[in-house]
Amino acid sequence: MAKPFLAPLITGFALAMLAAVPASSQSALSGMNTNAPVDVAADRIEVQDRADRAIFSGNVQVRQGNLSLDAARITVAYTGSVTGGVEVQRLDASGGVVVRSPSETARGQFGVYDLNRRLITLVGGVELNQNGNVIRGGRLVIDLNSGRAVIDGRSQGADGIVTEGTPSGRVTGRFTVPQRGN
Repeated sequence: MAKPFLAPLITGFALAMLAAVPASSQSALSGMNTNAPVDVAADRIEVQDRADRAIFSGNVQVRQGNLSLDAARITVAYTGSVTGGVEVQRLDASGGVVVRSPSETARGQFGVYDLNRRLITLVGGVELNQNGNVIRGGRLVIDLNSGRAVIDGRSQGADGIVTEGTPSGRVTGRFTVPQRGN
């Protein structure tokens, strides 16, 4: 049985909801191998070697272990390694960003995957799905170290732009409830 991703999100959300999700609070993503190679496919690539970045556009698909990230455009920030290879540091995604693991799917308009800090951040109309449970908001931050996920109703970036995920600007959710005989 997959460990639920939503349990840490609803702990303070509503006590009545706790019956809907088993008590384990660790995400399946917390055990992800972030040392696995990063595979990227796209319709086009532009390499800006002096800036240590590559821009992939058109049906971009990124895979690392059991994690996938799809978007219209992804900028990969990298550094050269001692062995002459490339070490990916960060992925900036835009345009219908979808992050999938075997048990969860998260969506947003923009996303950042910081491989060094092991953080995935999605903003703009964020939706997190797991086994029929859905939470919506403005910003989602997933910590791959701890398996902790936090959704905010509104997100304000460094540029001052406020992103609301729902019309009310609040986090909303719908959770399945175990069917019991009366």
